[in-house]
Amino acid sequence: MRIVIALLVPWLSFFFIGRPFAAIFCLILQLTLIGWAPAAIWAVYALNQHKSG
Repeated sequence: MRIVIALLVPWLSFFFIGRPFAAIFCLILQLTLIGWAPAAIWAVYALNQHKSG
């Protein structure tokens, strides 16, 4: 379920893992249409790193 949230609403996944400043930066990145894909990739990567760490 978290992967789906990371793909659809990337900034919210950063709040779930306790990184509010990254969430704000991701939201700014997500507000541009070009930045949506990098924001989603970054959120999935951060979520996977949080699970393994």
